[in-house]
Amino acid sequence: MKAIKLQDAGSALATQTTPEFQHEIEQYLYREAALLDDRDWEGWEALFTDDGTYWVPLTHGQLDPLNHASLFYEDGMMREVRRRRLEHVHAWSQLPVTRTARVVGNVMILSGAKSLGQLRVRSTFQLTEWRARRDLRQQAGHYTHSLILVDNQWRIQQKRVDLINCDGIHNALEVCI
Repeated sequence: MKAIKLQDAGSALATQTTPEFQHEIEQYLYREAALLDDRDWEGWEALFTDDGTYWVPLTHGQLDPLNHASLFYEDGMMREVRRRRLEHVHAWSQLPVTRTARVVGNVMILSGAKSLGQLRVRSTFQLTEWRARRDLRQQAGHYTHSLILVDNQWRIQQKRVDLINCDGIHNALEVCI
């Protein structure tokens, strides 16, 4: 199916797709959220390409993770460091472990096509986080996934997380958003 670009209400480019393909991509994003909520760091890491990045900009509309400060900008090695720290038996901030629940919705394929082997997908999320002796913490914003097809499986080339309060004051952000 040839991708036909449409203009959406948010002025981003949207790609016409089939309901089945839309469902496939939604299920992919829901599975990613479940892996994070279940603290399955290895399963989450398996979703990334070898050079895949995880980026949480520090400012609204930030265009570049390399020439500006970010809340997170992690490649595979840095995600592995985070995983080991979160799982370490002496990680006092994770005793008991942080519990999270994510809701992902408003999934929109912005550009690309399965036939091209690449997609750019935007979604909205709400994350609730609980750590013992602390109040519930809420995070919300938008995910933008750059996906590529590797061995007939979608892989994350970049996951960008735009928090609605990215430029606010944050307590320690330990878990992946």
